[in-house]
Amino acid sequence: MNMLPAIGKPDSGKSLAMTLATASLAVLAFSSPAFADCPRGDLDTIYCDEDGDMVADLPADESQWVDPDTLIFAYTPVEDPAIYSDIWQPFIEHLEEVTERDVRFFAVQSNSAQVEAMRSGRLHIAGFSTGPTPFAVNLAGAVPFALMGSDDGQFGYTLQLYTHVDSGIDSMEDLKGKRVAHTSPTSNSGNQAPRALFPEEGIVPDEDYEVVYSGSHDQSMLGVVARDYDAAPVASEVVERMAARGLYDEDDVKIIYESDRFPTTSYNYAHNLHPDLVEKIKEAFFSFDFVGTELGDEFEGVEKFIPINYQEHWQVIRTIQAANDVSYTREDLEQE
Repeated sequence: MNMLPAIGKPDSGKSLAMTLATASLAVLAFSSPAFADCPRGDLDTIYCDEDGDMVADLPADESQWVDPDTLIFAYTPVEDPAIYSDIWQPFIEHLEEVTERDVRFFAVQSNSAQVEAMRSGRLHIAGFSTGPTPFAVNLAGAVPFALMGSDDGQFGYTLQLYTHVDSGIDSMEDLKGKRVAHTSPTSNSGNQAPRALFPEEGIVPDEDYEVVYSGSHDQSMLGVVARDYDAAPVASEVVERMAARGLYDEDDVKIIYESDRFPTTSYNYAHNLHPDLVEKIKEAFFSFDFVGTELGDEFEGVEKFIPINYQEHWQVIRTIQAANDVSYTREDLEQE
C-alpha cells in the first residue's frame, strides 16, 4: 500500500506545534496522493479496506509500519488547551509506562489541523470529536478503538438545546425568527444533528431561524448566558464540564430540547502503527484507572475506556451526516 511521502524529522529547535503545522501544510500541498488499487468504500484513495470494516487496513508492506520512539497524542480542540494538557498528564504517564515510549501531548487548534496532523504521520494517537471522527477515519486513516464509559459499559452524550431563562423561548416553535448559535459545520451535536433532527420538531435551521457559527460548544453556551445568542444546540458532556468548573450559572439557562444519546469522543490510533505497538496502546487505554485522577474528576461519571468499533458505533453519526449531504473530503472538513 502506498503512503504519503515522509516529511523530514522535526528540528529539535522547532516547537512541536510548528512541526505539526508544517506537516499539515505539506500534506495540503500534496495534491495527487498515490492511488491504492483496492476496495476502500469512503476511504481516501491512499487507503485500503480489504476486510470491509470501514477503516483503513494496516499496510501489507511491513516496511511501511511505523514504530516511533516518541508517541504524539492529541485531544479534540477545546476552549483552554493548557488545562487539558494537565488533566491528561496522569494518562500520558500511564501510556508511557505501558508502551515504554515517550509520549507528548499536542494541543490542537481545530478539527481540520488535527486530522491533517494524523494524515501527515505526525500524530499517532488522538481523541477526535464525534462529528469529525468519520473525517479522521476516511481522510487520515484513523482507527477508532475506545470511548470513555462507565463500569457497566454505558457511554454517550445528548444534544441539548439551551436558551436563557429570560429569553421568552419555551418551545421549539419559539425559535422562529431567532438567532441560534451552532458550533461549526463538522460538529455533530453542534450543527449536523440539529439540521437532521430539528425538522422532525417542525423547525428547519437556516429557514426558520438564523444560524451563526460560534466556533465551539463553550462559546455557544457562554453566548447564550450573555444573551449574544437566543439559543444554542450543544453537547451535554461539554455543558456538564463547564458547569462543574463554574464557568456559568446553571440558573441562567434552561433546556427546551434533548436528543437520544450519541457516542462521545473516539480514541484512535494511526492505521500504519506497528501491530505490537497498537496492542500496547490498547492495553494502556483499557487498563487505565480514572478513579482519583484529574481526568476522572473532569469527566464525571466515567470510570474507564471501553472498546468500540467505527462500523457499529458511528452508524447513527454517519446517518446524520448523510442527511446533511456531508462528503468526507478536505473541503467539507475545512468548512468548520
